[in-house]
Amino acid sequence: MLPRYRQVALAAFLLACTGLSSVPVAFARQKAEAKPVTAEQVAETVILVFGQRERLSQIRRSGVERGQLVRTTDDGRAENISYERSFKRGETIEKDKIRLDQKKPTLEYSLILNDGHVWGLVKGTPFTPRQEDVADFLAESQHSLDILLRYKENGATLNLAGKDKQKGIEMWILEVTDKNKLRTRYYVSTKSGKVLALEYEDTAPGDTKPVKFRRTFHDYQVVQGTSVPKRTVLFENDRQVEDAQILSVVYGIKMDDALFKNPEAAAAQP
Repeated sequence: MLPRYRQVALAAFLLACTGLSSVPVAFARQKAEAKPVTAEQVAETVILVFGQRERLSQIRRSGVERGQLVRTTDDGRAENISYERSFKRGETIEKDKIRLDQKKPTLEYSLILNDGHVWGLVKGTPFTPRQEDVADFLAESQHSLDILLRYKENGATLNLAGKDKQKGIEMWILEVTDKNKLRTRYYVSTKSGKVLALEYEDTAPGDTKPVKFRRTFHDYQVVQGTSVPKRTVLFENDRQVEDAQILSVVYGIKMDDALFKNPEAAAAQP
């Protein structure tokens, strides 16, 4: 149970910091009452802090994100990559369309997800990407903030796994399990309602021992009335493997479906 002063502070934060005049008063009052916190209350708090469900659905129906990241290779080298990530939301996560264009020092290529299939493009020519690259690409959407923000629309289940305290910050531990039984654990600040980190386990192709991943979120900013962490850091078994910085992001833009189509499949159509 949250101390009453923290519940009142959280209610005030939700009203003041989201910048949304339409925040339900009943919800804010509920947060101020001395009642046990449930998994659904934590999830709904996060959604409210990020911009409210209806607003997120309307504004983030599509978007283009551009940024830079530093990825640590298996041999310890730092690889600088520029990227552009375009997406178009479907009714559920499974129907989302995602395109990731990456520019490395010696190579430019794209990975595309559409209709549940992933393929690659190099200079307009399709290719079959490596299994590990596909796994990493899918993990970015299968274990993401969107999994929590869209839990209800996607029929995911919630479990409140208790609390934790790291570096003096108290956090709720919220587990979200999707319909494919993929589980992501979120660490949510009890003070701000922001997601500070997420964790999940995955098994690399050809391996049997699961790998523990942890992604931390930093530098939250408001973009088109929604909250966006401008920097994320990914750890693999406690070793930092990626540091990504968003340089610009625009939501709600018109996007042609051709951007996500496989040229070979399109050519085969009558």
